[in-house]
This record gives sequence, structure tokens and C-alpha cells, in this order.
Amino acid sequence: MPRQRTNYGIIGPAQTLSEGSSKGLYTAVDAQIAKGASKWPIAGVILDYLVVAGGASGGKGQSGGGGAGGMLTGSNITFAYGTYNVTVGAGGAGVTVTDDRGNNGSNSVFGSITTIGGGGGGSYGNGPGKDGGSGGGAGSTSPGPASGGNGTAGQGNNGGSVSTYGSPNYRSGGGGGKSQAGASASDSGNGGNGEASSITGVSVTYAGGGGGGIYGAGGAGAGGTGGGGAGGSNSVGASSGTANTGGGGGGTTYPGGTSGAGGSGIVIVRFADSYPAATTTGSPTYTVLGGYRIYQFTGNGSITF
Repeated sequence: MPRQRTNYGIIGPAQTLSEGSSKGLYTAVDAQIAKGASKWPIAGVILDYLVVAGGASGGKGQSGGGGAGGMLTGSNITFAYGTYNVTVGAGGAGVTVTDDRGNNGSNSVFGSITTIGGGGGGSYGNGPGKDGGSGGGAGSTSPGPASGGNGTAGQGNNGGSVSTYGSPNYRSGGGGGKSQAGASASDSGNGGNGEASSITGVSVTYAGGGGGGIYGAGGAGAGGTGGGGAGGSNSVGASSGTANTGGGGGGTTYPGGTSGAGGSGIVIVRFADSYPAATTTGSPTYTVLGGYRIYQFTGNGSITF
């Protein structure tokens, strides 16, 4: 009597079938052999991901740098077949009102994974940095001290603090980055460095903090590696974070021009090219490289495996 086929599930790319079987179908013997050898196929796609939220803007007026957007990565994670929504967080808008703190960045989302937007930098009129994926740097406020904003565990670091308010150079704290806290005002006010990822096949650094601004003759804080914008001084305006890195924007001098805006975030997903191509909305960039299908979202959309 011929063996009856049973549709037990989709067969992954690493599975070996017994004679007479075909993709998606098992005989009872196939099922028994596969389970016994711990090779029962997984009903999903094994993938890598990178999710970066939008960076924050720096404050305006002797102000701290914006914190980087939160960053999370995963490798060889199984996602069940289905549709997953993608949200790419915008960077915080630059500040135009003197003594205002920076604007937080927006969250990024891939399915159930959420990264937190960076925290805005503090200012002379409102010293503490805001909390976020990485915290904003403190502003140079009188009489001081002021603390940097708190970062989110696993996603970023704290912003730099201001311990004293003093002449002649009124320096502010740097925004936190993924791999490093923002520098304090008594140090350099530099933004914290971000973290490199090679998920696209090329090493790119994301989630650097913005540099703190300075009022006086000294140099402002540099932006952290990973898209952080430099702080402003009496002679140079603040710089914005780099788009699609989640970098924080730089703080300004006093009163300064518009503070540096935060860089927008990004969501990247890749999986082996032995799987079928995914269906997407939102027009992500799609490449096949090094044995992987790579989808880079710089705007909202969805992906279906």
C-alpha cells in the first residue's frame, strides 16, 4: 500500500528529504526520521536585523548634544512566516527658541522589536539632558550642576554632565552614543561613539551622540562616530546628525542659531538567499550580496516572509 503524504510544514533550506518527498510535503516516514535527527524544519525564516531609532536634536543656548537613537541587533533569529510592520523613526527637529532643550527622536519598530528615540540636549535655561535611547547631554546652566539624560539599557548610554558653571568657556555635555556615554563638559563635551555593523556587507557605524555646544573661545564638542553632529561655538554653527544613522544633533553656543537636528533611523533585515524573496511595502532598498537577501528600510513599510 503506498505511503500517504502529510503536509507537516515548509521544509527549510538545510533539510534533506527522503526519496519520494517534495518541498512542503512529508511522508509519515519522513516526519519520523526528521524528528529523530533533530532536523525538523522550522516554520519560519532565520534572519539578522538592525533597528536604529531617530536621534535627538541638541538644545539651543550653551546646550548639550542630542542623544543617539537606540540601537538593537540580532543574529540568526527565527521569525515565523507572516507579515511584520516596519516603522523608521524620524530625527528630532532642530530647536529655534533660545533656552529650549532639544527634541527627542522617534522610535523605530520591526515587528515586536522597538528602539527608543534619542534624548534631547539640555540648555542654559533648562540644564538636564532628556532621557532616550541614548541620553542628551546637559546644558551649561547657572549655577549648575546639571546631569545628562539616561540612556535605555542595551540600546544606548547616558549623556554627559555639567559639574560647574564657570568662565571663560561655558561648555556643555555630549549626547550619549550606542557604545559610549557622552563626554562631560569638564572633559571635551564630545558625543559618545556609536557601534559598527556589517549587516549590509559593508561596515557602517550607527548611533553616535551629538557634540555639546560652547560659549567662549574654546572648541565645541565633536560628534560621536556613527553620525553624531558637532556642537556649535561662537564661530561655527551646530551640525545635524547624519540621516539614517540615528546620530544626535549638536548643541549650540549662546544664543546660537538653530540647533543640530537628529538623524533619522533605519531598519535593516537580511536572510539567506536560499529562502524565497520577501514581499514588501514602503519601497525598501533590496540587494542580494554574499549569499544574503538584504532589505534596508529608510521609511515606514512592511515585510512578509
